[in-house]
Amino acid sequence: MVDLTDEMKGFLNSNLAWVATISKEGQVDPGPKMSMFIIDNNHIGYHERTAGQTYRNLLDGSDLVVAVANLEQKKGYRFRGNVVLHSDDAIYDEQVKVAEERGTKKPMTIPVLEITEIQDLTPGATAGKTIVKD
Repeated sequence: MVDLTDEMKGFLNSNLAWVATISKEGQVDPGPKMSMFIIDNNHIGYHERTAGQTYRNLLDGSDLVVAVANLEQKKGYRFRGNVVLHSDDAIYDEQVKVAEERGTKKPMTIPVLEITEIQDLTPGATAGKTIVKD
C-alpha cells in the first residue's frame, strides 16, 4: 500500500473523481463518481448506486482505476490498486447512513480501492508518471 498525502486528500475532496473499469469483452467503462470519499491514508471508496456496467465489471473481476483532475489548476492524479466490494459490513452500513443523511440513493455496494500506485496527471514531462508504487 502507498499513502495519500494531505495535499492529495484535499484534492480528492474538492474535485470530481472518475472511475474506470473494463468489461470481460474489453470495453472500457469510465464514469464520474460524486460520492468518492477517503477512508484512510491507503483507501478510497465510493457509493456504487446505479449497479450498472461499472458494477457488473467489478463483479467480473475488473481492475478499478480512479482519476481526479482540475482543469483550472492543470493538475491531477490517478490511483491504482486492489478493489474490494463492501455490501454487508461496517463500511457499508456507515456509508448507507451517509447516503440517508445526504438524501441520496442507497448504495448497492461500496467499492474500496486499496491504493498501490499513484500517478501524476499534471500536463508536461511528468504526465502519466508514477509518483509512488508499492
